[in-house]
Amino acid sequence: MWKEFKQFAFQGNIFDLAVAVVIGSAFGAIVTSFVENIITPLVGILAGGIDFTGLSIMVGDAEVLYGNFIQSFVDFLIIAFAIFMTIRFLSKFKKKEEKAAEEEVDKQEQLLTEIRDLLKEQNAK
Repeated sequence: MWKEFKQFAFQGNIFDLAVAVVIGSAFGAIVTSFVENIITPLVGILAGGIDFTGLSIMVGDAEVLYGNFIQSFVDFLIIAFAIFMTIRFLSKFKKKEEKAAEEEVDKQEQLLTEIRDLLKEQNAK
């Protein structure tokens, strides 16, 4: 069992995962700052400065802060949309790179096909 654990723990995948977690948390801080300092104020201006965090209801002796939940949900939607737009933007660049690589391969294949055909003609004579 120890041998299997050692093999699992010291695989490259575990280290890749650890790096991804660290980078993900740093990216999370960037996204949070972007949303809190840029997006949320702009949305607040467009929405007339609506802030849901103050909404609550008293149920017996307990205060239910449903406004915090609504605000968290709105923040989630804003963050999800911001990440979606960022990934969409980056995907367009990646597609352009892939298309350029495909065109390059197609030119090579075309050239190799022409060479093959010429060699067949020479061998047939």
